[in-house]
Amino acid sequence: MAEETEKKKYITHDDLRSHNKPGDLWIAIQGKVYDVSDWIKSHPGGDTIILNLVGQDVTDAFTAFHPGTAWHRLDSLFTGYHIRDYQISEVSRDYRRMATEFRKLGLFESKGHNTLYTLSFIAAMFAGVLYGVLACDSIVAHQIAAALLGLLWIQSAYIGHDSGHYVIMSNKKHNRIAQLVAGNCLTGISIAWWKWTHNAHHLACNSLDYDPDLQHIPVFAVSTKFFNSMTSRFYDRKLTFDPVARLLVSYQHFTYYPVMCFGRINLFVQTFLLLFSRREVEDRVLNFAGILVFWTWFPLLVYCLPTWPERFLFVFTSFTVTALQHIQFTLNHFAADVYMGPPTGHDWFEKQAAGTLDITCVPYMDWFYGGLQFQLEHHLFPRLPRCNLRKVAPVVQELCKKHKLPYRSMSWWEANKLTVRTLKKAAYQARDKANPVVKNLVWEALNTHG
Repeated sequence: MAEETEKKKYITHDDLRSHNKPGDLWIAIQGKVYDVSDWIKSHPGGDTIILNLVGQDVTDAFTAFHPGTAWHRLDSLFTGYHIRDYQISEVSRDYRRMATEFRKLGLFESKGHNTLYTLSFIAAMFAGVLYGVLACDSIVAHQIAAALLGLLWIQSAYIGHDSGHYVIMSNKKHNRIAQLVAGNCLTGISIAWWKWTHNAHHLACNSLDYDPDLQHIPVFAVSTKFFNSMTSRFYDRKLTFDPVARLLVSYQHFTYYPVMCFGRINLFVQTFLLLFSRREVEDRVLNFAGILVFWTWFPLLVYCLPTWPERFLFVFTSFTVTALQHIQFTLNHFAADVYMGPPTGHDWFEKQAAGTLDITCVPYMDWFYGGLQFQLEHHLFPRLPRCNLRKVAPVVQELCKKHKLPYRSMSWWEANKLTVRTLKKAAYQARDKANPVVKNLVWEALNTHG
């Protein structure tokens, strides 16, 4: 129960946890309690990110996702209560201090010229694709155009990703246009779908039942815990581990790269499933319009090729090149630690460090990875422009070392080996038909991660 003192009104963490039902949603930030029951409907990041953390102190997550101007908007949501037993861990204290220092240095506002360079590169590649298909008769030229298209999709995805996390253009309206053009119009993947799943991924990084980026049954299972047919709290459905899933997972270390070559098909399907669903989708009409643009120019471009074999080869090559990006995204998380259950507000830094893996590369290759080779840095500071991720990496590494937290950074080749090894371990266990549910504790101790 709430207690009133002469100066402030206090509640405990137990009181706060009781306000976690629709119509009664409270959160705490820096010890102050806010009622977000109505505001959740207009939250720019969607309702999932709040629903997963209600009834908790969310200071670190709020710090990660919001600019300084957002703090002033909290006043209208303040309940008048403070947390009596409010405490800050040393890790959180250092994390917040680090975020403050980065803000004072202007790192969140200093975006460099990455956007200009990337947009110019995309425009040049698109012109090259059109020239290769429309002005050349050689099959070699057509294949070069297909590879360019795949690279264009990769770079367009980075633009969509960056614009979703922070304003890359002169204002929010232009930023929104950049999202729709780079995402919907150029890649055929809805920015609404991306924001819906990506925000959940950032919040519940590597939670088996809350992070949609790990839920790939029946094709992949990064942990033997999926063999228990768990329920996805994100999709609100059961991830059934049936005989078909067992068969596919049993050979997932062989099918991993071939499946990545056709990963875009799944993204197309997921886009349409969301846009045709009954869920509330921001700018549904604009998202549909952008998708219609893609499904107009892309089929027409393919149809301009002279024969069906060439058309198939063109699509296959472009999809295969783009698979490099799908592989990169899985390398960042598949082999990292996993856990069960919802995210919690008190161990934000620890969960991000445990659930991510960085890819080392020379500075002149940063453009290829879109800055996301610094995956931990990006997860800790998602609003930090990609040009500054390399600058803050040594500071993040030192903080991990100070608090004895994992900081995994390895080459592309090493990350691939580790990911395939993770898939292989789960695959071998899936082949044990006499053990449909994992009961071998020795195997669990030696072969699962997280």
